[in-house]
Amino acid sequence: MVITQTPFRVSFFGGGTDYPEYFEKFGSGAALGTAIDHSAFLSVSRFYSRLFDYSIRIAYRKVECVRSIEEIEHAPFRECLRASGITTGVEINYSGELPSFSGLGSSSSFVVGLLNALQAFQGRTQRPLDLALEAIRLEQETLRETVGCQDQVFAAVGGLRVVEFRSREDIVVDTVPLNPARMRFLESHLLLMHTGIKRRAADVAVQYVTRLDGRKATLKRMREMVDEGYRVLTNNQSLTGFGELLDEAWQLKRSLAPSITAPEIEDYYRRGKEAGAIGGKLLGAGGGGCMLFFVPPERREAVRASLGELEEIPVHINAPGSRVIHA
Repeated sequence: MVITQTPFRVSFFGGGTDYPEYFEKFGSGAALGTAIDHSAFLSVSRFYSRLFDYSIRIAYRKVECVRSIEEIEHAPFRECLRASGITTGVEINYSGELPSFSGLGSSSSFVVGLLNALQAFQGRTQRPLDLALEAIRLEQETLRETVGCQDQVFAAVGGLRVVEFRSREDIVVDTVPLNPARMRFLESHLLLMHTGIKRRAADVAVQYVTRLDGRKATLKRMREMVDEGYRVLTNNQSLTGFGELLDEAWQLKRSLAPSITAPEIEDYYRRGKEAGAIGGKLLGAGGGGCMLFFVPPERREAVRASLGELEEIPVHINAPGSRVIHA
């Protein structure tokens, strides 16, 4: 049996500029974000199909027992198997530490983790960035999903990174060089809350990704924030500036499409700021999922109390990328 562990991610700046529809038309995009210590787990093992009336068994929210990959309902499972060349005699199980539709890149973590597990099952390895590129091709070209490119990179490579998107095949990953004390100080300002609102990222993203011409200036400013956020972190500046940038980023993001926000989300954000948060944002494409607040440590309890109906998700940053933990 092969088991992989693949992190979810938190994106701080640059979301929207990682879509090919942006960087292939208007210049390079970029994202500043981090892999976190919550993961997708995929296990792949041999299945003695000649003893059963089916040849492939996959388990996620439901269990599918099928005779061929063409019968698999779950499209990412089906197309990852097809891409790997495995057509029979396999059992695959998925377990995620956090729910889908949370804005934490779980769909791409699933694809990256499954591709990694299937390759390891076949005795093959791939460098992390190549694994990310394969996942991007599968999601965008095979599955025809309206998704960007940052989630796959953070899932495969891990860490606290700046990722530059020059083309679909030319992606540059740089580490954000923080010492352990600075890393933990940044982490102490992050408060992750689940809104309980579910949404499918691609359904939200398609509303603005397909109409980028009128949003070019907004996305250009969002791209600039990647560099500004990097400078705040690495020049030992006060982290207040990082939180203020997040607040500006959220105001810009919510202007991209009406479906990105909702009255409940606006209320949560208002209450969080009134209780002491410097800034924050709804993670992922928008519409629901997790809200990240940037809060001075001394104000954390007040912000928590102001949002008592929401579930907090404790989080550590700079997690490693997808890796085989059992083989």
